Amino acid sequence: MSPRGRPSRKQRARQQARPPPAIAEERNFEVTDGGDRLDKIVAARFPDLSRARVQQLMRAGLVEVDGALAAPADRPRAGARIRLRLPQVVAPRLEPVRLDLPVLYDDPHLVVIDKPAGLAVHPGSGGEATTIVHGLLHQVKDLRGVGGELRPGIVHRLDKDTSGCLVVAKTEPALRALQAAFKARDVEKRYRALVHGSPPDRGELDTAYGRHPVDRKRFSSRVREGKRALTRFSVLARASGAAWLDVELLTGRTHQIRAHFADQGWPLFCDSLYGGTRREGPKADPAVRRAAAALGRQGLHAFRLAFDHPVTGVRVACEAPLPADLRAALGELGLSSPP
Repeated sequence: MSPRGRPSRKQRARQQARPPPAIAEERNFEVTDGGDRLDKIVAARFPDLSRARVQQLMRAGLVEVDGALAAPADRPRAGARIRLRLPQVVAPRLEPVRLDLPVLYDDPHLVVIDKPAGLAVHPGSGGEATTIVHGLLHQVKDLRGVGGELRPGIVHRLDKDTSGCLVVAKTEPALRALQAAFKARDVEKRYRALVHGSPPDRGELDTAYGRHPVDRKRFSSRVREGKRALTRFSVLARASGAAWLDVELLTGRTHQIRAHFADQGWPLFCDSLYGGTRREGPKADPAVRRAAAALGRQGLHAFRLAFDHPVTGVRVACEAPLPADLRAALGELGLSSPP
């Protein structure tokens, strides 16, 4: 790029040599007030495009001012005609990977797996090389394309470091029916959670819920406005500075259990995002430190999933056995045989 951000002669030659992308949409408008940077003008005109995305389109030769290739730092005059082309988004073809995912229930319409911790459910912004979807494509026949290429069959999701029950649809009708059941809260979702602190024997958290006002990676129940989030819990066992909980999730907000408990002062073990790891430092109880070392990921397990079958109507109920890392953590706390 030149100092003003305009493509050099060599860069323009490369742009022209590349095969043109398939265009999904073209947008045209006239500049009303000249003098500002072009990337800023275009981003203000189209709020669905960030300035970074506009600059990418310019580098790809997809933005023109009065018929000439444009650069981000250009300052067009009032009346200049802007032409913006948006390329078609081509989803990458995911390759099957053998993961031998444990199966809790299987029939021609759906499968329920016991998701291991440490794997994202589907490809996302994290750029994961291998996800649950990759394993499902290897393990489930004719799954590709059910509900989309990047999330085939995915009805709901679990966080990367959460283990347990995950239902996947094998057909479009089953996918739509199961998604509707989750939306209508007709699905029983129970978790086991290992938390710091001393929560009451049982309780219900019914709050507004939304993005954290400062840290956009987190969510919070301490917001003035937001969607409703409802979590019920009971204590199954206690240890010094820790509790083992049965949790019923009645709404399905992102990070709901993690944020709800953290906001009450009971963060999950090993949850760095919501403050659990701050309770596991050198000054912590030795048993707590040993339990955290044995676990190494957030202490959350999707223990039970129950729903009406989308085709037969028969109740399907699955329970995922407690994984070895959580059993080891509980053992370090003296809770080797919890209910």
